[in-house]
Amino acid sequence: MSVVISGGGPAGMMLGLMLARAGVEVTVLEKHGDFLRDFRGDTVHASTVRLMDELGLGEKFAALPQSRLGNLVVQVPGVGPVALSAYDRMRPPYNYIAMIPQWDLLNFLVAEARQEPAFTLRMNTEATGLLREGGRVAGVRYRTGDGEEGELRADLTVAADGRHSTLRRAAGLVPREFPIPFDVWWFRLPRHPHERSAPPNLVPGFGHGDIALSLTRDDYFQIGYFRAKGSDPQVRAEGVERFRARIAALLPRYADRVDQLATLDDVHLLDARLNRLHRWYADGLLLIGDAAHAMSPAGGVGINLAIQDAVAAATLLAEPLRRGRPTTAALVRVQRRRWRPTVIMQRMQRVLHSLMFEPVLSGRRIGPPRRLVLAARFVPGFRQGLSRLIAMGPLPEHAPAFARRDARPHSIG
Repeated sequence: MSVVISGGGPAGMMLGLMLARAGVEVTVLEKHGDFLRDFRGDTVHASTVRLMDELGLGEKFAALPQSRLGNLVVQVPGVGPVALSAYDRMRPPYNYIAMIPQWDLLNFLVAEARQEPAFTLRMNTEATGLLREGGRVAGVRYRTGDGEEGELRADLTVAADGRHSTLRRAAGLVPREFPIPFDVWWFRLPRHPHERSAPPNLVPGFGHGDIALSLTRDDYFQIGYFRAKGSDPQVRAEGVERFRARIAALLPRYADRVDQLATLDDVHLLDARLNRLHRWYADGLLLIGDAAHAMSPAGGVGINLAIQDAVAAATLLAEPLRRGRPTTAALVRVQRRRWRPTVIMQRMQRVLHSLMFEPVLSGRRIGPPRRLVLAARFVPGFRQGLSRLIAMGPLPEHAPAFARRDARPHSIG
């Protein structure tokens, strides 16, 4: 019984940790030498925070560098600030979304997984293709950072290698793409000491064809700049001074610090995608996370949906793996478990795209949709319901008994 996981992101590491706790031999392949890449998804939702408690990691998780994400607050002319979410009104202690640098989260999961004798991590090792025996996937071909090539055989191969999955392509699986109206450019602006007491709300600014969103971190503001998909060449051609002016117009309170953007090399493009596979498996192969369904940045749900995939996969496949090779029917059960929540969250994102983003980016409207503002102000439970859907997901998974460890829960409820 052995598993090879391609991709050392949140889904791959969580699956590796949980299967190793089940006594399954797991090898995770990560093509980079470290996890230090900026502006990867940093939002750890309530479903994942609860999972950490169930795994006995709550207290250690709470000690990681992190901040809490506040509510989404929009300025409405003639009304003032209106909160569109209400994470703080959810049931404690899981009534918040944590913002944690992804490298800290991944290093944390690696440290815990390495305590399990069945866990192996190979950094600087990229899965480059699939091994096949009798029509069945039997492992991967890999290449190290030094150029060494080899093969690794396994009873189950898991593709957790992201939205540009190499193993998905090798398996001949093609996702269905859904239109998405924007790309996102991420960057940082400094947070002054006197601003530390301000509520950590998400604050958008709406313009003629663009949107900016400010997320509050411990010592800086993380800014997302949204513009029509495919605009990166134009943004780069306009230059950094024009970019600074756009941000100052969208978020005037940061006009005093936009000159901290020295060049557009400080601005990181996210090519936003929304897609999903019709089939997440082949004989001997399972795809999870972005490899199976890339999520839009709307709502910041991608990491957490991927982690839920990992929990479901570990729960459903640990026992079949203990008995030997899991059947294709066992892999089908994983997709069936996670298909509905994936579809629900992608439909929610598509609604947000059409209501919130597309009219602004096309120049047809400035500001949030009136119907959304009215629902937030006057429909009882609307904000709480929307917040719970984002923070917990439609089908939050629980850690199976074999993966749980006794420990005190997190201490920041």
